[in-house]
Amino acid sequence: MSDPFQVLGLPPHAGLSDDDVRAAWRRIAAATHPDREDGGDPARFGAAAAAYAALRTGYDRGEALADLGPPTHPAVRGRERARRRPGGRPGGRPGVLAVRVLAAAAVSASAFVVAGWAPASLGVLAGALTWLITTGRHDITKPD
Repeated sequence: MSDPFQVLGLPPHAGLSDDDVRAAWRRIAAATHPDREDGGDPARFGAAAAAYAALRTGYDRGEALADLGPPTHPAVRGRERARRRPGGRPGGRPGVLAVRVLAAAAVSASAFVVAGWAPASLGVLAGALTWLITTGRHDITKPD
């Protein structure tokens, strides 16, 4: 199918609400429905119905945007630039995860230095690993 945003006359961006998509669909459906007195435009009505089905929910709009390729809208490009560090490299989560791993390693190492291989040291190690897993899983997956 062609660009569903274009078929409904909508700008291709993720900020569209369900109401925006529904209003565009109803506008086109009212003008092109085959049951109109003038016969409507069945081909355009069918294309609009397919486009509405493709953009009906936020998830569907995200999928449609991904199918369109890299963002070309100036506002989206600006947001992409804002996520980058001044050096041009993407920043964020991997660095935070590395700091968390180092913190967990430091706490565990200090527990073993102070108490040796005691049950308390193993408890501190288990606690540090639990903390790392529960807080670090957000750093492993890429945010949307």
